[in-house]
Parts: sequence; C-alpha cells; structure tokens
Amino acid sequence: MVTLDSVRAVHLPVSEESTTVTHPFLDLAPLSAGSFAAIEDRVARLLGTGQDVVIMQGEALLPLEGAIRGAAGPGTVALNVITGPYGQTFGNWLRDCGATVHDLAVPFHTAVSAERIRAALAEHPEIDFVSLVHAEAATGNTNPVAAIGEVVRAHGALFYLDAVASVGAEPVLPDAWGVDLCVIGAQKAMGGPAGVSAVSVSERAWARMAANPGAPRRSYLSLLDWKERWIDGGRKALLHAPAQLEMLALQACVERVEAEGLSTVMARHASAAAATRAGALALGGLEPYVYEAKDAAPVATTLRAPSDVDASELVARALASDPALPLAAGGGALAGEMIRVNHYGPDATRGAVQGCLAALGAALAEKGLKADLEAARRAVEDAWVRPAGPGLSDA
Repeated sequence: MVTLDSVRAVHLPVSEESTTVTHPFLDLAPLSAGSFAAIEDRVARLLGTGQDVVIMQGEALLPLEGAIRGAAGPGTVALNVITGPYGQTFGNWLRDCGATVHDLAVPFHTAVSAERIRAALAEHPEIDFVSLVHAEAATGNTNPVAAIGEVVRAHGALFYLDAVASVGAEPVLPDAWGVDLCVIGAQKAMGGPAGVSAVSVSERAWARMAANPGAPRRSYLSLLDWKERWIDGGRKALLHAPAQLEMLALQACVERVEAEGLSTVMARHASAAAATRAGALALGGLEPYVYEAKDAAPVATTLRAPSDVDASELVARALASDPALPLAAGGGALAGEMIRVNHYGPDATRGAVQGCLAALGAALAEKGLKADLEAARRAVEDAWVRPAGPGLSDA
C-alpha cells in the first residue's frame, strides 16, 4: 500500500562504485497499466459512478477544457451558469468552439437555483449543453447540483460539472445527479496533488464527442484518444508515460480519504465552514461574503473586509504572523474587498480556523478596529461539530 508517509520517506544510499544518489522520488519503478487502471477504479468508487473514469495527467484545467472541446461545437447551444470566475472561463471556451452560448450569471454572493435553470431552459428550449461549477472556491459559494441535475435531465441536455473544489468536501454523485461530464481534482478537499485530475464520462457524452468533427484528436486535450486507445483497448496500454509521482500521490490521498471515511471527511469540512462563519461574525469587523449559509461552500469561506480596509493588505498583515495559514485575498477585482479562508484538505481543522481568525483579528486590531478574539474563539468551539467516531483529529 502506498501512503503519504511512505512517499515522503527518504533513503539515500550511495554505492562505492558510483557517486549517484538514489532517491525514492526519482528512482521509481515504472507505473504499470494495471496500477494506473486500479487507481482509476478507486476514483470511480469515490464518486460512486459506473461511468468511465479517465485520469488525466495534468491539473484539472486539462480535463475541464478537454471535455468542453470534445463535446461542444458549432451546432451546440449551451447554457453556461456563472457563479464565479470558472464559469466565465467555460463560456469563453464554449464560444471558442463555435457554440451558441446563453450565460446565466448570478451575483457571486449567492448560488443559482434549479428554478432559474428551469426558466432559462424554457426560454431557450434548443439548449443541449449545460455547464456548471459545483463549488466556487474563489467566491465561496456552492450550487444545488442534485436539484439542478433533475431539471437538466428532464430537458435532455448534456450536463457538464466542475466538481474540482467540491469533491471530498460535499457529496459528488455523477450517476445519481445525471452528470455526463464530471471533472474532479485532488488538490483541494482531497488533500492531494495539483498535477493530476480525473473526469467521469457518460455514454451520452462519449457519443456526443464521437459525433463532433471538431473534438480534439491526437492531442493532450483529447478524451477520445483515451476512450479509443485506453478504455476500448481493455486498459492494457497507456497513451504515454504516466506522471508517476502524481499518480502515487493520488493513490495515497484516496487511501487517506478511504481510511478516514468519506462521510467523516465531508463532515470535517462542513464543521470548518460553519465554525469559520460563526467565528468571523463573533470577531466583528468582517462579514460573510456569501449571504446565506446554505449557499456557502464547505471548502472555503469568503469574508468581506470593512469598507475602508483593503482586504489584500489585511491578509498580508495576518500572514506576517504565520505564513502557513490558509488565507488569501480574493482574486482580480475582488482583491480589495474579499478574504478567503481556505479550510480544505488538511486545513479543515479547528486549529486552522482558529489560527486564521486570530491572525485576522490581530490585523484588524493593528488598524485600530475592534476585534473580539475571545468571542471568535468561543464561537468556533461552539459551532464545530464533534466527530461521531474515533480516529479523527480536528485539532
């Protein structure tokens, strides 16, 4: 069994005949096709899907773009839901493919509803492709995919979902929700590497890609290459040399999720989100960026800085006390007003939440603003749901 500890273990023997130093990160046995397929199977079990799962040798933007370029073309009419920056990117890719795109944008402080999706599909019944981000870590919101999936399935459109941030933090169920293309990454709630990702593909999606003359072929973006040369070939010969370190790290992080229990991992993220929200309100000076708790993502909590305070400056002051804290300012135009507490993966703990709020409170106090650190600490403790079983550290 590969574990994170075994991957980190270092043993550096030097032979008398050579000055070459062996290293477990460098001198790895080749990753076989069977091992690659076994890791795909574990990812499929994590998603509870019977669809084909393809592990892509790159960060999640690779399958996100590859899936759109494979399934969309000049004849596609897409409903592109924008609840954050990734939705904007998907619309750009769809237009670049020649698709007709109807954007449905909602304010970043909320989520889209199934009712708004239904209304958009009724207004444009020719829509045959729906793109949606599950959880937007950049803006801190999450969308009700189960209810939206019912609407999309009833309409008959192909359903494309970015679940990169949500997998591990909340349920991701492609089969139950009728998702045809579900992209995940390991680098957030799963606590794994950024350099490897995966996509589950339904039979409908494969058929759409096969019928698309513009779908990438003989390309790193091509899902059809994996279908024809890997899946249809019985998963016996890989398309190219796999990224061994990333594949072993992906296997290790899936094993860690399995050992802790997926429901426990999700509960830890939910506790982190609830505790951060409660602690920020008790601290004073900050308020949740996402208005309603039901719309807030468990993977990250976004906060609005006081109107006369630059959020990026406040975050810089907070990180000066501890650069390892999972804090960041908002991206782009949001940098001046938004603070992100990225409580995902190994940082979905009470300790990380307390540390972030304490550092932000101290930064507020430095600027002469009121911050009740003790009230925030108590609010975090009161809001954190204790694990039901043994073996989980939420320190």
